[in-house]
Amino acid sequence: MRLIPPQGRPEGSARRASVPGDELAAGAARRFLRATLADWAGQGLPDGAGFGDRVLDDATLLMSELVTNAVVHAGTAVDIVCRLDTESAPPPGLIIEVADRHPGRVLRGSTEQPSDSREGGRGLHLVAALSDTWGVTYHRDRKTVWCRLDLTATEGSEPVTVTADQDQPLLAPSAPPEAPRRPDADWISRGSLTFLAEASDLLAGQLDEDHVASLATQLVVPRLADWCAVWLYPVGAAPRLSRVWHSAEHRIDPLRAVLEKTPPVPAVRAGAQPLPWPAVSDTLFDQGGALALPLIATGRCHGTLLLGRTGPLGLPDEATGLIEDFARRVALAMSTARQYARQAMISTVLQRGLLPPATGRIPGVEHAVVYEPMAGDWVGGDFYDLFPAGDGRWCFALGDVCGSGPEAASLTGIARPVLRLLAREGYGVSDVLDRLNKALADEAATALIGETAAWEGGQARFLSLLYGEILPYAPGHGARCTLASAGHPLPLVLGPNGVVRPVATPQMLLGISDDARYRSESFDLAPGDTLLCVTDGVTERRRGHRQFDDDDGLAVALRGCAGLGAAGVAARIRQAVYDYDTAPPGDDLALLVLQAE
Repeated sequence: MRLIPPQGRPEGSARRASVPGDELAAGAARRFLRATLADWAGQGLPDGAGFGDRVLDDATLLMSELVTNAVVHAGTAVDIVCRLDTESAPPPGLIIEVADRHPGRVLRGSTEQPSDSREGGRGLHLVAALSDTWGVTYHRDRKTVWCRLDLTATEGSEPVTVTADQDQPLLAPSAPPEAPRRPDADWISRGSLTFLAEASDLLAGQLDEDHVASLATQLVVPRLADWCAVWLYPVGAAPRLSRVWHSAEHRIDPLRAVLEKTPPVPAVRAGAQPLPWPAVSDTLFDQGGALALPLIATGRCHGTLLLGRTGPLGLPDEATGLIEDFARRVALAMSTARQYARQAMISTVLQRGLLPPATGRIPGVEHAVVYEPMAGDWVGGDFYDLFPAGDGRWCFALGDVCGSGPEAASLTGIARPVLRLLAREGYGVSDVLDRLNKALADEAATALIGETAAWEGGQARFLSLLYGEILPYAPGHGARCTLASAGHPLPLVLGPNGVVRPVATPQMLLGISDDARYRSESFDLAPGDTLLCVTDGVTERRRGHRQFDDDDGLAVALRGCAGLGAAGVAARIRQAVYDYDTAPPGDDLALLVLQAE
């Protein structure tokens, strides 16, 4: 694989390519690197420079590692650049830039360890260990990790011959990432709006305050400062140093150690405040200027943004306004992330309370449950319950609330406690459904008084429900089952011989009419008989215009479960639902299996 070399010496030149985000990316990137170095070596390098053993080996390893990390952690196509740097202070250097197209996925720092032994990348450890300098640059549409290797040749060493692979052509070239730059008056006047717009886009997508802090530090360094840190002020807790970032990676830990000793006091007003330069005894830090910017939004201080710049001039005055604008955006993102975290915690606590407790073993009956709310919610429109009701009876329910989200969860919060209360008071299946229907009708009447009728939040207050009770006989003699279906998919019974039969008859949904009366029916489950109860997330699983239960698809799938235990039946039906279409299920999935022993 070769590139057409530029005319003349390669000083200041750059080569660019793009590789797909798959397992072949690292190999293609290595071939691109070797082809580029081969072309440059053939044209001649600046005096005193050369591609020695260290440069060749380290550059190959760094390219492979950076591309692997980009593919694994971002999952997008990867843009790569090799650049000869002859304009900076000597010695000349080789710069490698690797950019992914997932700017919102922030780097977590160089202390991240690999989770296992797979080729999944090792964070920034190798970058810090092998490169002379390195950094990260964020843009609206990409994130770039770059590193530099000095090209000073060791005296007396033999030049290394670099050969280029010829097996594959390069993929389509891409635009090069912008090199990190320090703020000057001209850049601030022309580039500040672009920088703030990109920062706003990136920060707006973060819903975790530590991710906001991490992204903020990596946006600032090295564009506006040499180092940056973010302190957070959790409500009711001590200040916490969330993130520290430095343009020189080996200085991060010493800087963190110094900053942790002196947490800033929460400010009461916005605006940049001069900060004493960190007093470090090991000469890791030159003198310069530092600023503390309180992150104030929605009337409270959420944290402090600390940043500093080395050099005799410190932070230029013309950069202060830009930094303050940036801090306001960080504060708003921090406030949004904390509000989201509070709402998520409240939602999690409430929704966990709607899940039934773990059920013990039913004497003489094996059971299994599959419950998968759509999008991973704790509770969706479907719900289930299985509980002892006294006198040896066990009651079970599988329901589907009309709607989703909080409205569905609120109705679940009414239905399940009423079911349990009535069952434990000794009411039979028919009476339980009658009284639950009346409770839902009363709830609808209450909504009507509030001028929302039976439609609260635009969704009707009714549900389908399969409810029953099972009374095991003596061990080895099966069980007696009584159930009723209120607008719910009818349950099926699978015999040991593979025969499938429906049980129960369809009746009206609950909550439609307070005059409805429900009937139950009883039957025996012989040893080995399996009762399958599902919601419409199973029966109405779609593939184009067809549904899973068309042509008795559920019965056909259940017939193939003959000889399996309750857990095996549940797993087989669940897999059949997922295999019915390549797209993930578009509705909550719940099923209950009861098998007499």
